[in-house]
Amino acid sequence: MNAATDTTTADTRIAEPAKSAAKRPAAPTSIDENHLDESPRGLVIMAVVGVLVGILSGLFGIGGGTVIVPALVWLGLTQRHAAATSMMAIVPTAVSGVASYAFEGDVDWIAALIVFCGMFVGGQIGSWLLSKLPEIVLRWAFVVFLLFVMVNQAMSNPSRDSRIVMSVGTVIGLIAFGVIAGVLAGLLGIGGGAICVPALSILFGASDLIARGTSLLAMFPNAITTSVANVRRRMVHVKAAVIIGVVAALTAPFGTWLAAAVTPRAGAIMFTVYLGILLVRSVFVAMKAMKTTKTTRSR
Repeated sequence: MNAATDTTTADTRIAEPAKSAAKRPAAPTSIDENHLDESPRGLVIMAVVGVLVGILSGLFGIGGGTVIVPALVWLGLTQRHAAATSMMAIVPTAVSGVASYAFEGDVDWIAALIVFCGMFVGGQIGSWLLSKLPEIVLRWAFVVFLLFVMVNQAMSNPSRDSRIVMSVGTVIGLIAFGVIAGVLAGLLGIGGGAICVPALSILFGASDLIARGTSLLAMFPNAITTSVANVRRRMVHVKAAVIIGVVAALTAPFGTWLAAAVTPRAGAIMFTVYLGILLVRSVFVAMKAMKTTKTTRSR
């Protein structure tokens, strides 16, 4: 009897900690749960992505998140961590692009400051949403964003001579727009240029080159503040961000030179085609993720 009682007591003592552990909330997801390919092949791919991002950043005035995020997901990061890592990679890319456009006088410093004020608030909201929303929602949000920007870009016919005319209405509009762009930037891991450039041209009358230079200037401080928030939430793969960002910063001036060499309409068409390719791929990835989720739930 005593032996049986001792055995029962021992079993109870073992079971109680197990029950307690089961009741404990799961630890927050960390970067260690991602499996980024850091082999020589993976590092080469990151470097190639950096080259493409730098050229596209200078050419279209974007941060390059539309390239960085899908590439990092392909290399093993979740959509959430890829978006957060992309924001950090955008910082040196944007700085390099701004320097190139500013050298040619194609930056509206006042408009960029106003847009950044809105983006700062929106970026914090976007970063918070990034840590809360399900993975599948983030993928489809990226698809909807690409479709919206592609349609707007196809409809635009930018001028190379126009500039932003400041008024009270313009200032309010730039701030409101900055908040929206900041939310999208923090949520999707983009710099915001893919929405800033067409909006600055269509809504505020900037030339194509000024829209690109101003967009890059407005996005890089927002990328810094959003990245700080993402780092605190342990969502950034710093090594990948540094590799892509540094390489992109070195190649961005070449993209800026290309932007000035083509006509505004040609640039808009090229940007639309680029977004269309990304849209097709993003829809495929989102649908594949939905099938995977359904299969997992059915088991």
